[in-house]
Amino acid sequence: MTIKIGKVEKIFAALLVAAIVLSWLNASLLVRALINLPLYAFGAWTFFRVSRTVVRQAMWRLRNRLIVAYLFIGLVPVVLIVTLAAIGGYLVGGQLSIFLVSSELERRTTALRGTAEFILRNPGHRVDWATSVAPYMQDRYPGLVVLAKNPETWVYPPTAQVSPPAEGWGDTTGLVLKDGVLHGWSRVVRDGNSVTVLFPITDQYLGELAGGLGKVDIVDFTAATNGHGNLLRSAPVERSSEPSTNRLPPAVNAIDWQVRWPSPLAVAIWDKPGKMLPNTTMIVSTRPSAVLRTVMPQKLEFAAEFIPAMFLTVAVLFLIAEIISLVIGISLTRTITAAVHDLYLGTVRVMKGNFSHRIPAHGNDQLGELVQSFNQMSENLERLIQVEKDRERLQNELEIAREVQNQLYPKSVPQLARLRITAACHPARMVSGDYYDYQKVDTGSAAIAMGDVAGKGISAALLMATVQSSFRTELRGAVEVAISVSPDGASSRLSTSKLVSHLNQQIFNFTAPEKFTTFFLGLWDDSTRTLTYTNAGHLPPLLIHNGSVSRLSVNGMVVGAFQFAQYESSSVVMDEGDLLVFFTDGITEPENEYGEDFGEDRLVDLLLKNDHLSEESLIDLVMKAAEQWSGTLELQDDMTLVMIRSI
Repeated sequence: MTIKIGKVEKIFAALLVAAIVLSWLNASLLVRALINLPLYAFGAWTFFRVSRTVVRQAMWRLRNRLIVAYLFIGLVPVVLIVTLAAIGGYLVGGQLSIFLVSSELERRTTALRGTAEFILRNPGHRVDWATSVAPYMQDRYPGLVVLAKNPETWVYPPTAQVSPPAEGWGDTTGLVLKDGVLHGWSRVVRDGNSVTVLFPITDQYLGELAGGLGKVDIVDFTAATNGHGNLLRSAPVERSSEPSTNRLPPAVNAIDWQVRWPSPLAVAIWDKPGKMLPNTTMIVSTRPSAVLRTVMPQKLEFAAEFIPAMFLTVAVLFLIAEIISLVIGISLTRTITAAVHDLYLGTVRVMKGNFSHRIPAHGNDQLGELVQSFNQMSENLERLIQVEKDRERLQNELEIAREVQNQLYPKSVPQLARLRITAACHPARMVSGDYYDYQKVDTGSAAIAMGDVAGKGISAALLMATVQSSFRTELRGAVEVAISVSPDGASSRLSTSKLVSHLNQQIFNFTAPEKFTTFFLGLWDDSTRTLTYTNAGHLPPLLIHNGSVSRLSVNGMVVGAFQFAQYESSSVVMDEGDLLVFFTDGITEPENEYGEDFGEDRLVDLLLKNDHLSEESLIDLVMKAAEQWSGTLELQDDMTLVMIRSI
C-alpha cells in the first residue's frame, strides 16, 4: 500500500514538529494556539486524504469489495435487527417494570386517602379504627402514623413523635421527604380540620412492592453529587431482620441480562408546602425473566422459563445459520475473487507477451467457462501471433521474390530505328505470373515475348521464372546457331515456331502436368517493318492501323500442357505509326459489381480514342480504366501491357 505525500501532508508534518518544539520550550498559550489551530485543520484534512487513499487501495481488490458488500448486505442488517430487537426488549421490559412498580406504589398511597377521609369524617370512631383497622394497616404500611386535628390533636400510635406539616398544605397524596426520610402520605383538609397519614418507604417495603420483579431505588440526583443520593438509606423502620427482598433476581440463562430503567418521581418536601425535589428518579433493575413471571398468570408460569429457553434456542440456531452463511459467503467470495485474480494475472502476463500462460479451470459454472474462454483466447492469440510471424516471414520472402522477379524482367529496351517498345506490369499480389520480355537479336531485329502463367502468386511466379529462363536459353542457343551459319542475317535463320516448340518441350518435361502458360513470341525485322510471330494460346494482340483494329492470329495451343503440340508462325507488316498492343487477361477480365467483364471491346474503344497519346500515357490510362471498372483496390488478376509502335 502506497500513500502519496503531498503538500498538505508536508505542511501538517511541519506544523506538528513546530507544536512539539513549542511545547518543549513552554511557549505562551497564544503562540501555541496560533500553531495548534492550523495544525488541527491540516491534521483533519490529512486524515481525510489518508483515509480516502487507504479505502481506495483496500477496495481495489474485488475480494475486499465483495466482503464489504456482504457485510453491508448480509451482516449489517442482521446486526441492526438484533440490536433493534434488543433495544425493543430493553424498552418494553424497562417500561413495563416501571409501570408495575409505580402503579402499585400509586395504588397503595391512594388507598391512604380513604383512611384519612374516614378518620376526618368520623372523629368518634377513632378508637374503634385504632382497635380494628390499625393492625391491618400497620401490617400493610409498616411504621404507619396518623396525625388528626379535628378539632383537637389526635396521634396514632399514641407513642409516635410526629410534628404537624407546615401550614399551607392542602389535600395531597403521594411521596414526601420528611426529616431526610422518604414517606408515602395522604393529607385531607376540611373546614380547618385535617388528617395526615404517612408511613416510611423502606428498602424492604419497596421489595415487597416490586413483588420479586427486581431492585427498586429512589435517587435524588441533586444530592447524589454529594454522595447521599439514595433516599432510602436513612429509613428508620424495617419489618424484620430478614434479608431485604429488594434485590435483583438471579439470571435464569446466559441471555437473561439486567435491565435498568429510570422514571421521574414526584417527591414533596414536608416543611415546604407546594415544593418538590427537582431531580428525583425511581430506578428499577430487573431481568426479562422476572418481568415475564410477573405479567403472566400463575398457571402459565412455565412460559416464563419456556419463552427465554425458546428465545435462546432460536438465537443459537440463528447464530449457527449466520455462521454457516458467513462461511458460505466467504467461500463463494474466495471462489469469485480467486478466478478474477487469476484472470487479472493472466491479462498482465498476456499484456507482457506471455501468450502461453494458462489459468487452471475449476468447476463447470460461469466462472469456469470464463476461465476456459480466457485460456482459449490466449491460445488463439498465441496461434495468431505465430500466424502473424509466419505471415511476416512470408511477406519478407515475397518481397525478396518480388525483387528477384523484377530482376528477371528486361533491364533495357532494344534501341531500333523503326520500333519503340513500352511495357508495364501490375501484379495482383507481391509477385506476378505474367511474363513479358524483349531481347535484341542483332542490329536490325529483336525478339518480343509475352506469357500468362496459369494461376497467381508464388507458384505462378516460379513457373514464370522457368519460362523466362527456358526462353532466353532457347533464344540464345538459336541465335548462336544462326550466327554460325549466316553471320550477317542471323534473324532470318530464326524460326518462332521452332523456338516455341522447344520451349513447350522444356516446360512439359520439367514442370508439373497441371502447369502451363500462354505464350506469344515475335521477331521484329527493322528493315522490312515485319513482325514474324507464333501465338501459343495467348490473347491475340491488337493492331491499331489508321483508326481501325485487327487481331493477330493464334498459331497453336498453350505451352507446357501437351508434349505433342505443334506450332506455326505468321507475319504482319506494320506501317509507320501503327500500334501493336499485347495484353493479358488481367486487363480484359476484371468484373464490376454486377459481374460484367471489362472486355476487349472497351479496351479497343479506349485504344482507338486515345491512339494519339504516348505509349506511357496510354498504358497508364488503360490500367486506371480497368481498375476503376472493378471498383476495388485489390486487383483480381495480374495486369500486363506491352505496346510497340512502328516509327
